[in-house]
Order: sequence, then C-alpha cells, then structure tokens
Amino acid sequence: MAKILVTGGCGFIGRHVTEELLDQGYEVRILDALIEQVHGDAEAAVAPEAEVIRGDVRDKVVVEQALTGVDAVIHLAAEVGVGQSMYEIARYVGGNDLGTAVLLETMIGKKIRRIVVASSMSVYGEGRYQTRDGRPLDLVRRSADQIKAGQWAATGPHGEELVPVPTDEEKPVDLASIYALTKYAQEKQVLIFGQAYGVEAVALRLFNVFGAGQALSNPYTGVLANFASRLSNGQPPMIFEDGRQRRDFVHVRDVARGFRLAIEKPAANGHVINIGSGQAYTIAEVAAFLAEAMGVPEISPDIMNKARSGDIRNCFADISKAHELLGFEPQHRLENSLGPFAEWVRSAGAIDRGAEMKRQLEERGLVS
Repeated sequence: MAKILVTGGCGFIGRHVTEELLDQGYEVRILDALIEQVHGDAEAAVAPEAEVIRGDVRDKVVVEQALTGVDAVIHLAAEVGVGQSMYEIARYVGGNDLGTAVLLETMIGKKIRRIVVASSMSVYGEGRYQTRDGRPLDLVRRSADQIKAGQWAATGPHGEELVPVPTDEEKPVDLASIYALTKYAQEKQVLIFGQAYGVEAVALRLFNVFGAGQALSNPYTGVLANFASRLSNGQPPMIFEDGRQRRDFVHVRDVARGFRLAIEKPAANGHVINIGSGQAYTIAEVAAFLAEAMGVPEISPDIMNKARSGDIRNCFADISKAHELLGFEPQHRLENSLGPFAEWVRSAGAIDRGAEMKRQLEERGLVS
C-alpha cells in the first residue's frame, strides 16, 4: 500500500484530498502548521486514519520526519489570497517559495516516486481572449488608468471589445499579484527539481475551489466562502468592480479526485494541468445564486465599483488536457451544489470579516 505525504493536509482542500486517498486504499501522512487564520479547529476534522505531524514546511527537521517512508508527495501547504499577498509579501514568499524549496531539498536522495504541487489559475493573469472576428490574443492586461476610470472590460490594443474564451495551459503566464508570483515559482521549482533528480512531477493549476469545509471566517479565502459569511450575518456580499467578471468554480471533491489521478496517471508526469469545471459564471450571478440557496434572496450584493490591486477581469478553464492526461471529468456543478453548501454554512456559522479585509486593503492604497 502506497503512503502519501500531504503537506497542508489539514486545510480545506487537504482534508478532502486526504479523504479521497484513504477511500482509494492509500496510507496518508499530513504535515500542517495549523495556522489559526486558516484552520481554526481543523485538525479535529481530519480523518482519524491519517497520521498528522504538526509543523512548518520550512522546518527541515520536521520535513525530514514527514518524508520518512513515503512514496509520493502532494504539496498543498501555502499562504492563500491575492489581496493579502500584496501587503504581507514576506509571509507569502517565505511560506510558499521558501517552504517549497525546503521540501524539495529534503527530498533529495529519498525514494519518492512523484510529487504533485498545487498551483493556481492566478498565474495566467487575464485569461484567454479573442477579437470579435475570432483572432486569438495571447496577453491582455488592463491598465491602471483604465481601471481607475472604471472601464472594467479588457480591451484590445486599439481599444476594441474582446471576447473572453476558455484558458488553456499554453497561454503565457502574466503575474499580476505577489500570490500569483509565488504559485508560479512553486510549480517551476517542482518541475525543475523533478527533471533534475528523476522524480515524476506534476503541477495542477486550480481554479476557484468551493465546498463544505472552507474557512468561512477568513476574508482572504474563496469567493463563495466570503459571500456565505456575509449572507449568514445578514450582510450583502461585497463585489468589486461591476460584478460581471467571470470565473470558473470547481467543487473541492472534484479537485481532490484530480490530485489522486495526478498521483496515479503515468501520462501526467512533467505536465502543468488545469483543474476547473470548464464553466464560466459572473460573480454577480454567483452571489444571487447563493443568496437564493441560503434563503435570503432579498439581500442584494453591494457592487463596489472599485477594483483591488492584483485582480483580473476574466479567467475560466479549458480542461481538455485534464481529460486527456488524467481522465478527469467534473462531477459537481456549481448550480447543483449550492444547496448542500448553504446547508453546511448554516450549521457551521461564520464571523464576517469582509469589512475588515476591505479596510486593510484601502489603508494600503490597494483599492481604486
């Protein structure tokens, strides 16, 4: 029976990955620092069959212990959040990039077959676009002047209107936040290490992950968790820009299966692979869907008509590569999953810290 180390395994995604692996007959060891902002009492929610080591992935002594006797590694441990990364820069670079470096350095000489690292759709910056006549564009970026003027839609080099299309892995990266920079560094470290040391390596670029178990009181967690925290406290969801920006929402159980497949499938070795739903939703319609599911449809979202530094307009996944290399097919669509999610939110409870998050960003000039 193979033993898998899951770094960050007590986190939202990590707990579901652990459950998926255990269900498929793997042994699981978890290494997690259990940071209060993210976890709360998360350790108690981890399956009892999993071994848990509490420690920081930057601590080589602890990492050495965690790696002993494992066959593969799923590396999830990371600081998460675009907005916070723009002012807690040392924390994000240290946790994500230095943490990955320590893990890889400690792996040298060990008989570890494969490592799979969690990257992020944020590395793309803006997603793929094409002109109205179907001509594809590789790189599109909104200017600071355009955003300050409230011109939210991305435009072409001559100011022409563009059409957002699914983003594939061949799109050049365009790093718009410190968080994106650290995630790209993580995936490149892992792939370079794998090639140099003969360790199979895979990077999964995750889109917006949602599901039961998210840190509802952490304002830098996922969009749906933020909206749910606001709604459960009788407050309107805060939506930056005009709410028409489009994202891909993928259920955490699908993501967990994606990681398990990335450990198992030989064809995945050496590849960067999108893990998303392949569907696009506007942020405003997602807020309305969730309010309906939570039984508070009368609470309309607060459209800020302001932008956060590091945010992008549109990005949703082309998942054909995941289908080809992993046999991955999403099984939990957003529109069919909000009822169970809302039920979990009601039972879990949440402290709304959205206003605090907005204040922190505004004080640093990161909202315009």
